[in-house]
Amino acid sequence: MRSRGMTAGFLLDVLVPDPRRGHPVALFGRAAGWWERRVHRDSRVAGAVFAAGAVLPVVGLGRLAERGGAPVTAAVTWAVLGGSMLCREAEGIARALEAGDVERARELLPRLCGRDPRGLGEREIARAVVESLAENTSDAVVGPLVWGALCGVAGLAGFRAVNTLDAMVGHRDERYRRFGTASARLDDLAGWGPARLTAVLAVLAAPAVGGDVEKAWRVWRRDGDRHPSPNAGQCEAAFAGALGVTLGGANVYGDREERRPRMGDGPPPEVADIRRAVRLSRLVGAGALAVTDL
Repeated sequence: MRSRGMTAGFLLDVLVPDPRRGHPVALFGRAAGWWERRVHRDSRVAGAVFAAGAVLPVVGLGRLAERGGAPVTAAVTWAVLGGSMLCREAEGIARALEAGDVERARELLPRLCGRDPRGLGEREIARAVVESLAENTSDAVVGPLVWGALCGVAGLAGFRAVNTLDAMVGHRDERYRRFGTASARLDDLAGWGPARLTAVLAVLAAPAVGGDVEKAWRVWRRDGDRHPSPNAGQCEAAFAGALGVTLGGANVYGDREERRPRMGDGPPPEVADIRRAVRLSRLVGAGALAVTDL
């Protein structure tokens, strides 16, 4: 029953676009924001209280909701998966770049990642899109499916809650340096397995996007641990190897610049590589569904 529900939810994610308003994940984000404003202190303990208070009720409701059987599992799977939206946003940026409209591509980029798009050229935008596709394939598709297979609706909803909290407070700025530690570490823990499954599936799918399994494996194993994130680096290195490109470099987030290590052996991504990365993301998502359905 769990397997049928997750498969149906995966297909719904492909066929039914996310609503512009009232999406369950967005509603959770607003509720978590309300909770954060009330418990925020410059303290790791307060951050742990925040994370527990936001995630545990979601997990509890998920356990109760699973009594509704396959239809409820399908609905929750659809709500927490973001693979189709991720690919649609990437394709929109690709279309803008293919039309020579770099300014439009800059306008669309914040829908996909938090990088400052001002001043980015075509290749920098392409790199940002490919890196975001790699990381978010794990966060928005593989992770929910893995935890859904392990723990049902509670796992589906709980993983998405943890991942959302990390996006909200798992930053290294002054406000969240201590407060966001618990959310960031919880996300690292929850995403450890899904990130590595994402990498394996990307390596295996390399021939479908013009790559080579052996080369992709070598790049992943060599470069996956270079990234400051224990999980994002695995996904980005595997995508770089499968696509035959090099990822990494300077990323600007508002007034903060972060330099990421180079991963891969090929040239920087070009516009055409966005389309290939979208195809790879979809193949990885389908592969994750097959694995978790076993």
